[in-house]
Amino acid sequence: MPVPLYQAKAEFFRMLGHPVRIRVLELLQDGPMPVRDLLAAIEVEPSALSQQLAVLRRSGIVTSARNGATVVYELAGGDVAQLMLAARRILTEVLAGRSVLLEELRESEVAAS
Repeated sequence: MPVPLYQAKAEFFRMLGHPVRIRVLELLQDGPMPVRDLLAAIEVEPSALSQQLAVLRRSGIVTSARNGATVVYELAGGDVAQLMLAARRILTEVLAGRSVLLEELRESEVAAS
């Protein structure tokens, strides 16, 4: 029995639901990076990064290539970069809305005093 599209989407977003995976995807928006550079930028244990990279690789979101002893990762396609940009825009709008609400609450506290 095939998985419904909405369930596949939910699984996709669950797969993205880890801070290290998100950070890797953000870093790879600028182009391919070797694991050593990812480690330096993210500052996690090598085993933790390896585990998260494996999840991203299995999902097909990133690809890897070995160049001698160096493993280089890159986004599998431009859509992933677009998704990260869309997430940033949505989060910016949500947080901006919260700051407006916070300011209104502060103003109403001052007026009530």
